[in-house]
Amino acid sequence: MTEITAAMVKQLREMTGAGMMDCKKALAENNGDMEASIDWLRAKGISKADKKSGRTAAEGLIGIAGAGHKAVVVEVNSETDFVARNDSFQELVRGVANVALTTDGSVDAIAAATYPATGKSVTDTIKDAIATIGENMALRRAALLEVEHGVVATYIHNAAGDGIGKLGVLVALKSVGDKAVLTSIGRQVAMHVAATNPLAIRAEEVDQAVADRERAIFIEQARESGKPDAIIEKMVDGRMRKFFEEVALLSQAFVVNPDLTVGAAIKEAEKEAGAAIEVVGMARLLLGEGIEKEESDFAAEVAAVAKG
Repeated sequence: MTEITAAMVKQLREMTGAGMMDCKKALAENNGDMEASIDWLRAKGISKADKKSGRTAAEGLIGIAGAGHKAVVVEVNSETDFVARNDSFQELVRGVANVALTTDGSVDAIAAATYPATGKSVTDTIKDAIATIGENMALRRAALLEVEHGVVATYIHNAAGDGIGKLGVLVALKSVGDKAVLTSIGRQVAMHVAATNPLAIRAEEVDQAVADRERAIFIEQARESGKPDAIIEKMVDGRMRKFFEEVALLSQAFVVNPDLTVGAAIKEAEKEAGAAIEVVGMARLLLGEGIEKEESDFAAEVAAVAKG
């Protein structure tokens, strides 16, 4: 009987996109014959994964899992919204989020972690799902927040079910105050983050390159007024203060109560919580953000088929 080596398994995996254990089994079933093993995988429907991998996966779901002081948000993409409504896919996203909670939150760590329901890695479990469901899927992004004392509040917008939806937010609050109060204000702040997408928690934390670009634009706009440089400088400073108020979380008007800034609302919550509250982290994942979707010309496709 032919010895099945790691190199053979690796080669078959690269050729078919199938999982490591599936490749090993295929080679064992076919006495190491590579071509026969490929046919065996194709017959089982397992090698379909690599054929789907070139397609754009811009739909899917955001998943969230939390444990009070720690929470994670993940983005798992599919090609179509139809698959995102599939019960198996939704369960997969929940499962990936729960696995992510046991890692450091990086995509690489989550991908390599064991998915309990299958005993395989998350990567191989997703590949199996690709073969079963018939669409390309991918674990694209993830973020994890944790506090020693306090809570990490969560919010899912456009929820498709428990812990899954189109937009997920985490907000980490550091405090020794009442947990119920922290959870309540944290969720409200998470809803605010979902609505406004702030660039940073505080003005001084806004990316310097972004601030510099805004200042340059304001300077050019102010120069068109023909005013002296000293006046222009004051005009630009005023516009920059307004800019920071609009993009920094704590200085934004609170969507739950626009009469207060987010920072002021948190100060109010401190009275009920019985302790100081500090926002120490936030994460916001919007499904498909930054993905270039492929646009198909249906008429052209039909014409091409008609031409043979």
